[in-house]
Amino acid sequence: MSDKTLTSAQQELYDWLVDFIGNHHHSPSIRQMMQAMGLRSPAPIQSRLRHLQEKGWIKWQEGQARTLQLIEETISGVPVLGSIAAGGLVETFDDVQETLDFDSVLQLKGLFALTVNGDSMIDSFIADGDMVLMEPVHDPSCLRNGIVVSAMVPGLGTTLKHFFRSGSLVRLEAANPAYEPIEIAADQVHIQGKLAAVWRKT
Repeated sequence: MSDKTLTSAQQELYDWLVDFIGNHHHSPSIRQMMQAMGLRSPAPIQSRLRHLQEKGWIKWQEGQARTLQLIEETISGVPVLGSIAAGGLVETFDDVQETLDFDSVLQLKGLFALTVNGDSMIDSFIADGDMVLMEPVHDPSCLRNGIVVSAMVPGLGTTLKHFFRSGSLVRLEAANPAYEPIEIAADQVHIQGKLAAVWRKT
């Protein structure tokens, strides 16, 4: 397979397919894909599916949507892109035990890691020095309230917080009462990723 990079339209469909198949355990119909993508014709869906197949992201027999399968890849490592601020200093938690299913987590496309600096997410069991594995966010409008995200805020840099949206405003809320929530216009904040897993070094 040569070029595996997806266009935004192909990525949008692929991400939706991952969510749908993960939730329903079967592939969707062309009509369901059309409705999800806001399209009135099957042609753009079929075109995107052909490209996804050519680039090695899915298996699909054209004309038979229910035959669609995701091609899962084994990822040997997750790139650490840097650190993310979460307030001041905190003692390391020693009483939290977490088990991660790395097979399912590491199959997420584009997964990246950030090292947490600070204690603003301590009540969500994310402590200073932990590593958070983040899944890229391609469509912030699909995020559910309360999810943990890495967000870039003008003048404040990148921060790890709970995400809430109300109309045109976004509220980024810490998991520590010592920190005030950040309220900002939705078009002024860039959501880089949503939390997939937390890795704690012992």
